[in-house]
Amino acid sequence: MRVLPIQPIPFFANKDKAFWRLQAIGWGGAMLLRTMSAIANSLPLASLVLVLIATITGFSISLVLSVVYRSLIARRALVTWGTTVLILPLAVALHAFIDAWVISLWRTEGDTGFAQLFLGVFYLDATLLGAWTALYYMVNFYLRVEEQNDQLIALESQATQAQLAMLRYQLNPHFLFNTLNSISTLVLLKQTEPANAMLSRLSSFLRYTLVNKPAARVTVAQEVETLKLYLDIERMRFEERLRTTFAIDPATETALLPSLLLQPLVENAIKYAVSQQEAGAEITIASQLIGPMLRITVSDTGPGLQSATTDNRLSGMTYDGGEPVSTGVGLSNIRDRLSQAYGENHRFETVEPIEGGFAVVIELPVERRDTPEDLAQTPRPFALAAR
Repeated sequence: MRVLPIQPIPFFANKDKAFWRLQAIGWGGAMLLRTMSAIANSLPLASLVLVLIATITGFSISLVLSVVYRSLIARRALVTWGTTVLILPLAVALHAFIDAWVISLWRTEGDTGFAQLFLGVFYLDATLLGAWTALYYMVNFYLRVEEQNDQLIALESQATQAQLAMLRYQLNPHFLFNTLNSISTLVLLKQTEPANAMLSRLSSFLRYTLVNKPAARVTVAQEVETLKLYLDIERMRFEERLRTTFAIDPATETALLPSLLLQPLVENAIKYAVSQQEAGAEITIASQLIGPMLRITVSDTGPGLQSATTDNRLSGMTYDGGEPVSTGVGLSNIRDRLSQAYGENHRFETVEPIEGGFAVVIELPVERRDTPEDLAQTPRPFALAAR
């Protein structure tokens, strides 16, 4: 049986409840100290009534002060502290006056005058209300700082999500540019069946990208299925010139990575390896676990970095007569997405294997979803294609 985890509720999650709790604890503690002092001085039990009245008086005056302080705390510091310095002595004087008056009514047979009683309780009341005022401002300034930090964190998170969404959405126009050109060519050549098949696969692929959130993370298995759907579209363009190999370690299939992270890498390989050679090229997508990291390698058997398009390949742009003719997002898009998602805790490297060709190596922290229900959150592209 699964045990639900206990989620602790922050003390200040509800400010009103927290205020009344602190009021009860603070003034209850003050009454307890006064009671213990009365008992220690061998005062009669009837004197505890005075303690109760003094506590109720202080509690009531502090409620009035809280209303005043709440309107002052958002103002300029000079107004806040200046008004507080003026109001606090008046509140203390009122508290001391009431306490002295109640004591004078209780002590009918005493030589102590009202002025002496007033001065005697003034110091104690000033200590209590002064401490209460200090705590009120401390707690509320702390909460204001926490709220500002929460707002800043929320804004940073929104900015990060927006950046990730922007980088992800750059993929669709780039992919559409090439695919629609191919479909247009097939239509002009009156090859309606291949054009219809390509449109069908394209709609399935785009439906998957629209349903899946831009900042979402998918499993390696889901990313591989998406790649296969994309490669089916490209294979209609290049036929036997496009050869692919998947070497996916089963232990990595449930690991998470940003959605559509590998598609532009494969597209890069098609552009600079498959289309540049008459015999085409083979693209290999491999994944394995390296300690706490997930390593993904996308390599090809193309001309590598020893061609005239080296700089273009690293930037993801193609040129014709000195002018860019591709809307390619390039490898810089992948670098930016990884930096946004993982900070410095990742590796992105382009290498030229000894046997030739070109490879991109990515290492990410291994993350997995906890439950089978979580694994089913992201729609599978083949399931979409079957609808």
